[in-house]
Amino acid sequence: MLNELRLFFTAVQFFTRLPVPAWVGHSSHQLEQSSRYLPLVGMLVGLGAVAVLWLGTLLLPLPLAIALSMAASILMTGAFHEDGLSDYADGMGGGHSREKILAIMKDSRVGAYGVIALIIVLLLKYQSLQAIGASHGLWLLCAALVSAHSFSRLLAASLIRTQDYVRNDDSARARPAALRMSLGSFVIAALTGFASLLFLSEAGASPAAIAGAASAALLARAWLARHLKQRLGGYTGDCLGAVQQLSEIAFYLGLIACL
Repeated sequence: MLNELRLFFTAVQFFTRLPVPAWVGHSSHQLEQSSRYLPLVGMLVGLGAVAVLWLGTLLLPLPLAIALSMAASILMTGAFHEDGLSDYADGMGGGHSREKILAIMKDSRVGAYGVIALIIVLLLKYQSLQAIGASHGLWLLCAALVSAHSFSRLLAASLIRTQDYVRNDDSARARPAALRMSLGSFVIAALTGFASLLFLSEAGASPAAIAGAASAALLARAWLARHLKQRLGGYTGDCLGAVQQLSEIAFYLGLIACL
């Protein structure tokens, strides 16, 4: 149990900016094993966003509370996944070969494709959350945040299980966390990700709405996985961020469509 707790805190340390105990330490082996807890980290980020949302509604209108909640989730993760989405959009938009796409993704500068992708995704997320809260109440909105953050990270982790990491640079920061996930680790991630859907059930969402949200996210993941396989032959750390962000948006849209 102590080892599993260490792996969870390692995942928190890598995927967020949240502080962890000093005894956790750091090693490539820990990081390699910690991806099993990515959906649980998503649940933690979602709960943090919910706390800010709930406190915000005590003093502010719902739209402003949602904006603060989104800002809080970005601060908690250090825009880790948003940065991945931006690099993914720049690479896919500006690269015409596998080598060029990978080179653009590695460039720290943000191009037009990346900026446009971030604006569209943030607007869609804001409007989706506002629609859920305004039409179906604060409880369901809070549940949707927790479930979407966790489930979308499960779908990102599923790429680690099913595809190859395509960068050859051993110094890449994400490389240890992106090594092929074992079946046992993926089962842990899957159980956590699917368990997060119970938040929606407890908040009163129908089975059809929950299935619609999960199905939309799975479809987004399937399309992105196919696209990555065709263009790159696998994935990079930036691609994981893109899958998380886009499947999170798909989750909200699927939920709204089926409520």
